[in-house]
Parts: sequence; C-alpha cells; structure tokens
Amino acid sequence: MIKKLIIFKSVDQLAAFFTDDLAAKINETPDGRFFSWALSGGSTPKVLFQYLAQNFRKKISWEKVLVFWSDERCVAPDDQQSNYRMTKESLLNYVPIPAANIFRIKGEADPSEESERYSEAVMQIVPSFNNIPRFDFMMLGLGEDGHTASIFPGNLHLFDSKHLFEVAEHPQTKQKRITATGNLINHSATVAFLVTGEAKSEIAYHVLGHQLGSEKLPAAQIFPNNGELLWLMDEKAAGKILDLRSLNIYPEQNILEQTYLKTQ
Repeated sequence: MIKKLIIFKSVDQLAAFFTDDLAAKINETPDGRFFSWALSGGSTPKVLFQYLAQNFRKKISWEKVLVFWSDERCVAPDDQQSNYRMTKESLLNYVPIPAANIFRIKGEADPSEESERYSEAVMQIVPSFNNIPRFDFMMLGLGEDGHTASIFPGNLHLFDSKHLFEVAEHPQTKQKRITATGNLINHSATVAFLVTGEAKSEIAYHVLGHQLGSEKLPAAQIFPNNGELLWLMDEKAAGKILDLRSLNIYPEQNILEQTYLKTQ
C-alpha cells in the first residue's frame, strides 16, 4: 500500500488537483473497460463535483464511468439529506454520464433489503480482485468523531463483515444509513480522503498522528490492500499537522506539503 498526504493552500487548489487526477485515471481506462467510482456525500465533495461540472464536462470520457456511492442516508432521493440528490444537483445534471451507468442506493427502500440488493449489484457489475469487488476510485470523508462512510465509532465490526454493504445507525440521530463495509473499502484500487476546514483539524491530527485511541476510529482502519491511499487536505484541516513539521513547498502545484507517510 502507498499512503500519501498532500496539503493544499486552499479548497480550490485541492479541487483542481483532485479533478486533474481523477480525469487522468478515467481517460487512461482502456477502451472497452469501465471506471468504477464510489462517491461520498458532504460539503467538500459538493465543491469537487461542481468543479468537475464547470471544468471537465468535455474533458473526461464520461461514458466510461460507472457511478456508485460509498454510503447513503435512508431517505428519499429528493430529500435534502440525500447524497444522491446532492450529487445529481451538483454533477450528474451537467455531465454526460449515461443514466444506465448510475447506480444509486435506494434510501427510500427497506434498509436491510436494500443493503443486500446493492451488494448484489456491486458484485455483478464491479470487477473483483480476490473475489471481492474492486472499485477503481473510492471517495471518503472524515467525520469530526472519526467516522468515515457511515461506519461510526463503536462499529468496527463492519471492518470484519463479509457483506459488501450493511445497515448502520447514526449514534446521535439514530438515522438509518446504508454503508460500504471496511472490507470493500480496503479492496479499492484508490481511496481518497477529502478533508477540509478547521473543524476537521483535531480529528485529522488524531488519526494521522496515531494518537492514543486512534486505533478505535474507523478512519484509522482504512488501508487499501495493494492500493493507494490519498489524504487530500486544505491548510485549515491540516493546521495541527503543519504546526509540528517543516514544510516542503511545491509552489507550481500550490501544494504546501507532499509526503509519503508509509510505503509497504
């Protein structure tokens, strides 16, 4: 696994790097093969989706892209909390991805039945590696409590699950969610954490700094097997990390620091 931390001066510069990297990966996909992309919800992905829609409508071979989600709230697709709705309004309405290539989690369905249906769909559509579907690219966010996808602290058993997707519950609101399990996430070819804003600085430092108790946090359990793990952060989210180290400046890319944290 290659684990890489890149810190940017702004969210816009992070968005430019992310979209360039994603576009290259998609366009390098051989003819006759699809590029499987698992999306996440949240404010940072919304910015990235809008950037893609505005700048890459004609620069990406969108017909090669298969769109999935890493998690979804159990709400209707037109609900304000729906990850699908956010993606549709910020990206899917503006780029020519064929409707047949979009596979949403049906948050309005029975959660248990839908987690099984979606698992089966992913199993049938996404090529497998060691008998487990292998997404080409999976986006993840970082919650202030250390959760990722919809795997919350106290639910580390979802990293041992043999299922691809399971039903989870938000610890405070008790809202039902459908989430990719740790085993599926860690089989992705590339996993990208997208972390922005000062509110994430404490938990990012806790996870990346291997602070006491960090091993109990879901975000600290992401280690893609034979894959690439990217932590893409803006300066505000990386504030506590930057306070502790000298910077390597990459001005031509608007990057504050680029570090290989671990290679194995």
